[in-house]
Amino acid sequence: MDKGVFSVPKPHNEPVKSYAPGTPERAAVLAAYNQMYHQSIEVPLWINGQEVRTQDTQSMNPPHDHQHSLGVFHKASKKEVKQAIDTALSAREKWAQTPWEQRAAIFLRAAELIAGPYRARINAATMLAQSKTVHQAEIDAACEFIDFLRFNVAYMTEMYQEQPHSTAETWNRLEYRPLEGFVYAITPFNFTAIAGNLPSSAALMGNVVIWKPSDAQVFSAQVVLDVFKEAGVPAGVINMIMGDPVMITQELLSHPDFSGLHFTGSTDVFKNLWQQIGNNIHKYKTYPRIVGETGGKDFIVAHPSADLDGLVTAIVRGAFEFQGQKCSAASRCYIPQSIWPSVSEKLMHELKTIKQGSPENPQNFMTAVIHEGSFDKLVRYIEQAKSDQDAEIIFGGGYDKTKGYFIEPTVIKTTDPHYTTMETELFGPVLTVYVYQDSDWEPTLKLVDQTSDYALTGAVFSQDRYALDQAVVALENSAGNFYINDKPTGAVVGQQPFGGARASGTNDKAGSKLNLYRWVSPRTVKEQLAVAKNYRYPFMD
Repeated sequence: MDKGVFSVPKPHNEPVKSYAPGTPERAAVLAAYNQMYHQSIEVPLWINGQEVRTQDTQSMNPPHDHQHSLGVFHKASKKEVKQAIDTALSAREKWAQTPWEQRAAIFLRAAELIAGPYRARINAATMLAQSKTVHQAEIDAACEFIDFLRFNVAYMTEMYQEQPHSTAETWNRLEYRPLEGFVYAITPFNFTAIAGNLPSSAALMGNVVIWKPSDAQVFSAQVVLDVFKEAGVPAGVINMIMGDPVMITQELLSHPDFSGLHFTGSTDVFKNLWQQIGNNIHKYKTYPRIVGETGGKDFIVAHPSADLDGLVTAIVRGAFEFQGQKCSAASRCYIPQSIWPSVSEKLMHELKTIKQGSPENPQNFMTAVIHEGSFDKLVRYIEQAKSDQDAEIIFGGGYDKTKGYFIEPTVIKTTDPHYTTMETELFGPVLTVYVYQDSDWEPTLKLVDQTSDYALTGAVFSQDRYALDQAVVALENSAGNFYINDKPTGAVVGQQPFGGARASGTNDKAGSKLNLYRWVSPRTVKEQLAVAKNYRYPFMD
């Protein structure tokens, strides 16, 4: 029982470790990588606080070394999916009634476990499972995940403190109840932090969750689950199941107690899920909450006054870190004719210095794309660009999947601003550049806005304040996260709440109160302190 009005620790962003030669964190993560590479693990389903194994398993392989097996994970049948639903609903009542400070303590402890004893392990798992460099793993699996946990607890307490006005005669209270049912969390391969945040943010607010991680991320998802278990998440509150996504989704979305979808993934999948929920709307006890962050065709647009070194750095980092497999990655770029020769020269020089290979070698800036399907898709677009008259590959274009799914950083220059790779999300290390006439600055801003169905991230480079103001206004609806003189990636929890609109999602801003509001169903309680004793009003005298 609550016996105080409690304050939680003030959140702060977890410092990013350098992993420079000779540092203890570098030695620790490489040791963890080596140990995990040479062991073979079995990842079971996690239902009602118990490991569940089935006869159906799938291999886990590093994208940069796809013939090597890290182990297997178990896949659910309809039986296990139904078991997960029953388990979650059974756990709901007790979890929903658990005092908020007890829920907060669990996820604050999870943050400290990641910051301390789990840091090397969760980073190494992300390097192996998703082929992230140690820096990309650190800012994702460690720092961003820690930030989500810490800041979400603080945002929850701020929400609870938001109360309606009361009078001398009436005490009005607002309760932030969890949703009535279970939440279905679907997480992507590319961010371990997202895999942890989607189920935990809903659970923090008192909800029970059925979590399906990406098949390509199960290896590091298991570490996330281990953190939740050690932090004290009760049995049945977060259940992890893997398997056929169509079957699992059909079972969950057809259940009357389905109450919310927390999704990060492709736009087409999200639209299909929304349609499926709509088709089932008469089955549900409540109107489900639908929260999704999907794709992007993110841009960098440069003004003739742009700082060239800053622009080139933003292009290289924005387009090619983590092989362009970020929904925020720069994949289309608009450069004015006057600075293109200098930008091109500097860009080619920097790209030639990029090293690519296994993430075990910290000197590598790039590694492999996630799987063969992604590799083959990217190769098709690269080969098409080689033969199209309105496109020219000015850097890269090579690829090799003998050992891993490696694709060179590739730059396509096009004379058509609506060329296919200017409009299609590729999710890989392919950047397309369109060079415009300096006098067409304003029409180019309109072009940037109207080219893509997406509206996730974008960046403008200029040292002209009037030009910057033009871009901010003209591109108002083009990106939910907009960057001035910086790359369009790297949003930090508590600093740049993340999400976009149009085909990029519901823009519910992960890492902010806006997202947490979606996982509660408020109840207003009015308590009359001065009770009326007569039905008659003064006007009736």
